[in-house]
Amino acid sequence: MFEDDYSKAIQSLNKGSIIVYPTDTLYALGADIFNEKAVNQIFTIKKRPKSIPLPVAVSDFNSMGEISYVNDKVKKLVDFFLPGPLTLILKKRKCVSDLVTSGNNKLAVRIPDNDIALKILSDFGPLTVTSANIHGKKTPGIINEIRMQLNQKNISVYLDYGKLQGKPSTIVDITSENIRLIREGTITRDEILEVI
Repeated sequence: MFEDDYSKAIQSLNKGSIIVYPTDTLYALGADIFNEKAVNQIFTIKKRPKSIPLPVAVSDFNSMGEISYVNDKVKKLVDFFLPGPLTLILKKRKCVSDLVTSGNNKLAVRIPDNDIALKILSDFGPLTVTSANIHGKKTPGIINEIRMQLNQKNISVYLDYGKLQGKPSTIVDITSENIRLIREGTITRDEILEVI
């Protein structure tokens, strides 16, 4: 990936456009989570029902705390597992639009273990991190196939990181005392419980 592609990606996000960027698992559709028009476009591009919330990626624990409520339990999990294939469901802060969370007060947040993703998130800020595919279809692992499946003029930049075929992240809801495993990926429930 070339430096000018990266610059174009940041410029596009600043203009409210959509990008495709790599994560540690799969390619993701990225939009500025504070731009409702951009977030709306994600639902349109994916043909995703607005009743299904969008996960969000951040660069670090501090950024996570700016958009959601964090505590010592969250800090332990972040320090041990992130960046990595773990998504935490936390209570959202008011600055995050209900459009992102489908009217819910919970937000799915992760820190992807990918240098390009972390650089974008650090330089730009929180982005949507939903997989780059049509809702219900398999997510392609290479950019050309993503282009063909999405067939979109609305995506400004595709950041090509080669073939990506990671296993989806583990998702845990830690908004209450008892941790709830929503989806088990690479990281197991036992490993999570051991850390906290």
